[in-house]
Amino acid sequence: MISTVTLNPSIDYLIEVDYFKVGAVNRTTREQMFPGGKGINVSIVLKNLGIDNKALGFVAGFTGQEIGRLVEKHGVCSDFITLEKGLSRINVKLKSEDETEINGNGPAILDQHIQALYSQIDTLQRGDILVLAGSIPSTVPSDIYKCMMTDFKAKGILVIVDATKDLLMNVLECGPFLIKPNHHELGELFGVDITTQDEVVVYAKKLQEKGARNVLVSMAGDGAVLVSETGEVLKHPGLKGEVKNSVGAGDSMVAGFIAGYMQDGSYEQAFKMGVATGSASAFSYNLATQEEVDALLELLI
Repeated sequence: MISTVTLNPSIDYLIEVDYFKVGAVNRTTREQMFPGGKGINVSIVLKNLGIDNKALGFVAGFTGQEIGRLVEKHGVCSDFITLEKGLSRINVKLKSEDETEINGNGPAILDQHIQALYSQIDTLQRGDILVLAGSIPSTVPSDIYKCMMTDFKAKGILVIVDATKDLLMNVLECGPFLIKPNHHELGELFGVDITTQDEVVVYAKKLQEKGARNVLVSMAGDGAVLVSETGEVLKHPGLKGEVKNSVGAGDSMVAGFIAGYMQDGSYEQAFKMGVATGSASAFSYNLATQEEVDALLELLI
C-alpha cells in the first residue's frame, strides 16, 4: 500500500496573461485549476502510471470539498480529514513575462486532527510506502515529519520525504528510505552553490552519512543524480524537450521512482522511471501520463 500525506493541500489556479500590468485590469489567455500539494501530485502521477494509492491530509470548507472532488476525478482514492473551521487555501500561479505566485495560508490544524492522521498511518504495514511531501502549515509542530517517522519506525514503513531545510534535515536521523531535494535545496542545506553533478554526489553522500538511505536530486534541465544505499551513483544529463510547466515535475520524479522500484526493487530502474516521469510532466501542461512516460523511457534504454 502506498499513502501520500499533504498537510496543507490547495487549489492551484494557474493563469496566463500576455502582458501583466500592476494596477490595471488584466485578461487571462489561459487558465486551469488543479488540486495542489506535493503529496497529491505524487498520488495523481502514481495513478496515471497504474498504481493505486491513497491520498491523506487535511481539507476545510468549500475549497476543501473541491480538492477532494478534483483528486477523486483523477481516480485517486482519498481519505482526507475534514476540519470544522477555515478554508483550504487557493494558490494563484500567474504566468506572464515573469512568473508570480500568491499562496494562501490554509486552515488551522489542531492536535486532535494530527491524532486522527496518526490513526490512519497506524494501519500501514511493514513494507508499505509513506510519502511525506511539501511544506507544512504554521499551526503544526515544525518537526512533525520527524515525529511521524519516530513514532512509526518500528512498523518498517518505507518513508519518502520531499521537503526542504530543517523539515528535511530533522528526519535524517530516522533513516528515510528516500529523500529528494533539488540541487538548489541541497546547496541551501550546506550553505553552498551546487552547479555540477559531481558536486551533487559529494553533498548527497553527506546526507547519507546523516542517515538517508537513498538520495535523489533533481537538477531541472541539467538532469538528475541518485546516490543509492547500495553504493551506486547514477547520473543522467537530462532529457531534451520544451518545458511547458515545471510545477509538479519534482513530485512526478518521486512517483516515477516509486513505480520503477516496485517493478523489481532495482534502483537503476527506479532512477530511469524517475527521470522519464519528471521530464514528462515538465514537457506537458498537465502531470505525466503513462503514454508520455513510455515514450521518454525509450530514450533511456
